[in-house]
Formats: sequence, C-alpha cells, structure tokens
Amino acid sequence: MFKKVLIANRGEIALRIIRACRELGIETVAVYSEADRESLHVRFADDDVCIGPAPARDSYLRIPRLIAAAEITGADAIHPGYGFLAENAEFAETCAASGITFIGPTPHQIRTMGDKSAARAAMIANDVPVVPGSPGPVEDVDEALAVNIQEWRDELPLIEEWFEFVGEKLPTGVKDEFEALKQRLAESS
Repeated sequence: MFKKVLIANRGEIALRIIRACRELGIETVAVYSEADRESLHVRFADDDVCIGPAPARDSYLRIPRLIAAAEITGADAIHPGYGFLAENAEFAETCAASGITFIGPTPHQIRTMGDKSAARAAMIANDVPVVPGSPGPVEDVDEALAVNIQEWRDELPLIEEWFEFVGEKLPTGVKDEFEALKQRLAESS
C-alpha cells in the first residue's frame, strides 16, 4: 500500500481521490496552480505544492514539475485523476523511471487504447465483444459503405430524422455529404 499519493489534478476529482485515500489511511499531496491556491482540494490534502502559473500548460501539464513535487514531498505514487495527463504514456513512463508508482494503466495500455484500431484488435484478441464494423481503418466513404452496407441502410431513417431535427444549423458541406451518402446507398440497392 502507498504511504503518500500526489494527486496530479484539481477540483472535484482531486477531492474524491483525497477522500478515498483518507479512508485507506494514505496521506495526500495536492498540487495547484497559482490561481487554484485557495481551492478546496488544497485545503483538504495533507500537503500541497504550487506547480506554476494559472494556465494548465504551465502547471498541471508540466511533467517535470509534478515529478519534482512528488520527490520533494516524499510521495511514492501519483494519481492522475482524469483529463490532464491521465492518458499520457510519457507521464506514466516518467513516473516509473523516477521510482514513483503511476496509479493507472501501463504506458503500453495507454498507447494501445489511444489508437482505435489497436484497441479494437486488442479487445477482439481478448474475447471482449465489440460493435460491428471494419477490421481496421477505412480510406474513404466508399470503403466504409462496402464494409457493412446493410447496417448503413438500417440506420438511414434515424440519420435522416436527426438531419431534419438540426436542419439549418448544419454546414452546407455536411448536408452535401449526407445527400451523397443517401445516393450511394440507393445505387447499391
């Protein structure tokens, strides 16, 4: 079990992680930007570290600052929360290289799930049900239609209903593409 967890996030998600850690008897470290100095997650954490100015790109997204904050406070793990760096394989690798546990998926898992084709292949290889579709990326509309023309036909009434609902809000290019799709479906009957 961890002794101290740095939470590389802010707001409600940080508060939830702090509460869960507290229930488990684990100390917490809140990081914050200068703008978030008075935030609740900073007040409720056992320790806190300012990691930079207000823009997230200058604070919450700076991996070296987060690693330094963990090292300074003696945190043995980092919880990314969601958003920010939660799906960043480089961050997970940097944590591991620094001897800090990344509470989340492995860098390999992050990379795999970040690529839709690789993620689909991984799910199929592990007998996880996936929605019907192409076995990999398609290059154009014609190829997409060829993959499963009947499913396109089955969904067409729903798509048409949606187009009628949004009406004039759609850009002309989108309307033209939809009309071309309908034409292609009619021709392939």
